[in-house]
Amino acid sequence: APFPNVEIMSFHGLLVDFAKTHGAQCIVRGVRAFSDFEYEFQMALMNRKLAPDLETIFLMPKEKYSAGSSHLVREIGGFGGDLHELVPEPLRERISSGLRRD
Repeated sequence: APFPNVEIMSFHGLLVDFAKTHGAQCIVRGVRAFSDFEYEFQMALMNRKLAPDLETIFLMPKEKYSAGSSHLVREIGGFGGDLHELVPEPLRERISSGLRRD
């Protein structure tokens, strides 16, 4: 919401095809841990083979968002756990309300 020049879209198929269709010049990926980097690095190399002009940029999160996985966050939220230290405010209610287990 605070970034009027950012648009979120979903797609099916190859990311490089989606990026080309929308005139993207780079892909921005988040990397929380070394294990994420290994997977993301392999993906970036394959994307470079498929689309040499498309760059991949890796971003590291703040320390408070680096621990844990999306699976763990969804599970904690689903059981009503406190997500305050795990995800940014705009996502807390969405995760908790969509996955609550009673």
